[in-house]
Amino acid sequence: MKKLKSFRILFFAVLTAALIFMTGCGGEEQTADPGIPDGTYVATFTTDNPMFHVNDAYNDKGILTVENGKMTIHVSLQSKKIVNLFPGTAEDARKEGAELLEPTTDTVTYPDGYTDEVYGFDVPVPSLDEEFDLALLGTKGKWYDHKVIVSDPVEGSDIVSAAGEHTGEQAAEAETPDISDGEHTAEVTLDGGTGRASVESPAVIRKNGDECIAVITWSSPYYDYMIVDGQRYDPVNTEGNSVFEIPVPYFDKPVDVIADTTAMSEPHEIEYTLTFDSASVK
Repeated sequence: MKKLKSFRILFFAVLTAALIFMTGCGGEEQTADPGIPDGTYVATFTTDNPMFHVNDAYNDKGILTVENGKMTIHVSLQSKKIVNLFPGTAEDARKEGAELLEPTTDTVTYPDGYTDEVYGFDVPVPSLDEEFDLALLGTKGKWYDHKVIVSDPVEGSDIVSAAGEHTGEQAAEAETPDISDGEHTAEVTLDGGTGRASVESPAVIRKNGDECIAVITWSSPYYDYMIVDGQRYDPVNTEGNSVFEIPVPYFDKPVDVIADTTAMSEPHEIEYTLTFDSASVK
């Protein structure tokens, strides 16, 4: 009987010690070792989709803060089209009580001096150099699953210098080619979606002052609207394949767009990129 009692005491002592080891003294959860000292770093933030990325002015860079072993990266996005983030899956983000990441309003300055207000987020980072889930909520109220990786931390907080190396050539890529006002054509490449859709190339480009408008003709009549930089554009035709007139903010770099298709059982917004080739302008 005494042996049984001694065994029980020993068992509970070992169990208590194990719980203390796992939770830490005082019952607080232990933080995983991030592998770098507390401090501020410029780190690379990359995603699995060209529609979701750090603002072009910062070249995939964000400010990583390590405090008491916990890591958080602040990233400024392209616009205000992403209204919430969630560190996890879209399914979990939709559950009652899910703690969503709220945006900050960040001012970014582009190489040509133009400034813009965009949303930024403080994203918890579970570990460096390892993919983790980060769901996003768009302006249409739909959650999307994404994977992101935070890597290459460099001590410091000067994100502009670390990011950019925005050379004069890079800045020129984001500008409109020096073409005369009027109607032109340019080769356009479509990426994203399932790969089954296409657009006519070359596309008509209408230049008026600083504004360029592209006429985009799809290979399907089932696209009922497009979204460019948060602005919705409806078709300009009623018969045949869907045709849209959308702005061209720059050439030679992918332009993020969303196109809604009614070809399925219910409408679906699909993320694409369009790249306009300045060398092909005629």
